[in-house]
Amino acid sequence: MAHFQQNSARTTVTETRKKTTGGLTPWRVNLAKQLILDRLGETVEVTELARACALSRSHFSRAFKCSTGLSPQEWIRQQRIVRAKQLIQDTDLSLTQISLECGFCDQAHFCHIFTRSEGINPFAWRCRSMRSSRPPAHTVQLHAQ
Repeated sequence: MAHFQQNSARTTVTETRKKTTGGLTPWRVNLAKQLILDRLGETVEVTELARACALSRSHFSRAFKCSTGLSPQEWIRQQRIVRAKQLIQDTDLSLTQISLECGFCDQAHFCHIFTRSEGINPFAWRCRSMRSSRPPAHTVQLHAQ
């Protein structure tokens, strides 16, 4: 029994060590994320991010995914959706304007990615968002005299 517990403890330590090795250093993660966020409306090449972090493209991609749980492209896409949702809620920009502002090549691509991510198209999401942010309608109460 003691032998089993000892091996179990070793396995846990080994698994923990595997999960924490191979990622980017915190300053590299922060640099890459900041570069992405600063240029969200533009095309952001993974090669540029890797170069800024002084790593090869393949090593950067692998380490970024290890650190964030997402590939660089997936993380960029996710941030574009987050930004689009902010613009949909907080502005009156058209979906075409929002798609370009967030770095999508066109509205159709934006709608496809948004729908895949959120399970609802951006127009319907805007309608739902507007309904939920509206103050509740006050009911008229009649007072008997």
